[in-house]
Amino acid sequence: MRFPDLNDITDAGSRLLERASGRVLETDVRLGVTGLRRAGKTMFVTALVDNLLKAQRLPFLDVVASGRYQAARLRPQPDADVPRFDVERHLASLTGPLADWPEPTRGIGQLRLSIRYRPAKALKRMVQSVSTLNLDIVDYPGEWLLDLPLLRQSFTEWSSLTLEMAARPPRDALSASWRGWLATIDPAAPAEEEAARRGASLYTDYLHACRRSDTLLSLIQPGRFIEPGDMENAPLLTFCPLPGDKRGRGSLWELMEDRYESYKTKVVRRFFAEHFARLDRQIVLIDVLGALNAGPDGMADMKRSLELSLDPFRHGSSRWFDWLFGSRIDRVLFAATKADHIAAHQHASLRHLLDRMIADARNRMRYEGANVETMAIAALKCTETVVTQHEGRQLRCVRGVPIGRDRPTVLFPGEIPEDADAFPPGVERPYNFLSFRPPADIAGDSRGLPHIRLDQALQFLLGDYLE
Repeated sequence: MRFPDLNDITDAGSRLLERASGRVLETDVRLGVTGLRRAGKTMFVTALVDNLLKAQRLPFLDVVASGRYQAARLRPQPDADVPRFDVERHLASLTGPLADWPEPTRGIGQLRLSIRYRPAKALKRMVQSVSTLNLDIVDYPGEWLLDLPLLRQSFTEWSSLTLEMAARPPRDALSASWRGWLATIDPAAPAEEEAARRGASLYTDYLHACRRSDTLLSLIQPGRFIEPGDMENAPLLTFCPLPGDKRGRGSLWELMEDRYESYKTKVVRRFFAEHFARLDRQIVLIDVLGALNAGPDGMADMKRSLELSLDPFRHGSSRWFDWLFGSRIDRVLFAATKADHIAAHQHASLRHLLDRMIADARNRMRYEGANVETMAIAALKCTETVVTQHEGRQLRCVRGVPIGRDRPTVLFPGEIPEDADAFPPGVERPYNFLSFRPPADIAGDSRGLPHIRLDQALQFLLGDYLE
């Protein structure tokens, strides 16, 4: 009988300890990239992945600056029933012969990126010299975020609020056909499928009109009416708000209410539980410049939409017993996107305006114990700040290729107002911040997509995990 060699036992024990410690030091973090439509979620996720894979443009991410960053790679995502976020296709759009922005998100997508790094803390280094952070990210249509407030509203409450908004400018003209139909029906009458389908169709047309509006109307509910994903033509999407409170067995009101409650249960609550209730960190992307272009109505609508959509999230300091009730989001970053559309010296003003917009939400989250920060960022930097002479004075302008043009142009984008209420009286839309095409020279750049403060955003969101 041969007894095992002591060296074999030692080696086996070392390998077992290494595997065990590897599992201990392999940390999972779920980052919620949230925001309303046009905020740039798909672009942000694409730029984040590209820069972490290449790690050449992240000087303010401490793990990179200190030389502890080793590498990152894409891994199979943890939820096998969720479509993969197609980062390769989005990068191909940006870096192809005719550089263009990625297509807007039409359905949900998920991605896992694993980051290898050397720990900064001595205790971690004693257990294992290299650690892994698994970063899980979910992308989804911005309209779906606005479904979350429905979880706390009855059909009567939602109908009343929606009808009230629809009757006020600028929504009154957009909703005229649907409201005209409502005036011809009796919600207490016996339910007919044709009436339900007609009402839902007119209401959906109204929501699409809101989406196309120059006022950049953000509060569009339910989101699946605009971006149905795999639920297109489902009876579950065949309802609309109704006036009054005319419940009755077998009535049109009862049918609409039942479908509304089913939508909340089978779509909204499931979506929230599967993708948002497990978040550890959150970044909220906001198109502040787009809201300025839209005028006071667009700014007010966006502010209200943000406050409503953020209310269902659990924000606050994480504690050891949170696994019993679902994780809490202990860090939240509010980011004003597209900062490259204005001159660099205006970024501080853009951040100040963002601070004013989200003051109530930020104070509530901080009260609950969350660490909250604001920044002005650009996931893809498309312009350069240049100085020009105009009528004897220097102007700081931006140089880039505006959408619809084919050559670089120097533009004075205007000045950011001091606060969210700074719309000059008598001028309906005093701002016109242009959008730009992706730069044409990034295809051969192996350093990662150029950006503004993406590394600082990552340091706030993930820096402590990478210590």
